[in-house]
Amino acid sequence: MNINQLKYVLEVADSASMREASTKLYVSQPALSASIRELEEELGILIFERTNKGIYLTDEGRDFIGYAKKAVGQYEILEDRYLSKDSDKERFSVSTQHYNFPIKAFTDVIKKMQPKKFVFSIHETKTKEVLDDVRTLKSEVGIVSFSGSNEAIIKKLFRDYQLDFTPLMRRETYIYVWKDHKLAGRKEISLEEMREYPCVSFDQSNDSNFYLTEEAMADYPFDKMIKSDDRATTMEIIAALGGYSIGSGMLSGEDAILQGLVGIKLKEEDPLIIGYITRKGSVMSVYGQAYIEELLNYKEIESADING
Repeated sequence: MNINQLKYVLEVADSASMREASTKLYVSQPALSASIRELEEELGILIFERTNKGIYLTDEGRDFIGYAKKAVGQYEILEDRYLSKDSDKERFSVSTQHYNFPIKAFTDVIKKMQPKKFVFSIHETKTKEVLDDVRTLKSEVGIVSFSGSNEAIIKKLFRDYQLDFTPLMRRETYIYVWKDHKLAGRKEISLEEMREYPCVSFDQSNDSNFYLTEEAMADYPFDKMIKSDDRATTMEIIAALGGYSIGSGMLSGEDAILQGLVGIKLKEEDPLIIGYITRKGSVMSVYGQAYIEELLNYKEIESADING
């Protein structure tokens, strides 16, 4: 078993066909098939089931994929740190759900620390990826949130993934509509009153359940739902269809003007707890420590406030 075989398996699992995977990997289809069969024979398991209609993961294969992702992730971190042409540069990485304050904290660290040579990364991504990135130490710090509807399962994932969570703030639930929406002037509104309009939700991925959402009211039975994984696309849909999204009310007045969105407080209550995660027992870099110091400037609540 070698790292290339693990990468091959992951690419095939993410592709629609062996041919598509071979094209992405720049490897001939026969060579790719042979490499995966050799791995299966070595492991004594069947990772993929081959049929006339395509290739599918077996139950053993799905289990293997989880371990393979961790191994490849760790290898890529080592490769980037020690073998790349930028190995002499300072490194720091953050993963976050879709909030503005983690980005400002990130830029503030760079301004204050002023490293001479560096390769820093900030990944604005989905909940599962934030958890995985910190779990595998791809990122030192992650920014996540949960509401009452998914608190239990998110906290279980924190335990399972060996992650420490530090709460920063609690935010009430708002909807966002375009500034010329006929209800834009309301101070408060209920989801029942918005029933005729589509709710535009951030798509967390095809294989994740609603409990990984970063939005409140995840278990509400919306009649009209549009999923999007891009902020600009979401705003275009909201503007064109008179739709709305659900958020934490964290847009500043300036942001609201720039983006054309107006926040309205929801009558239904499902407040979000927003905070940061780190890997248990990990030793933080000086940049990780500085980033957490910046995040703590936003701290409004203590752990006892959400546990009691």
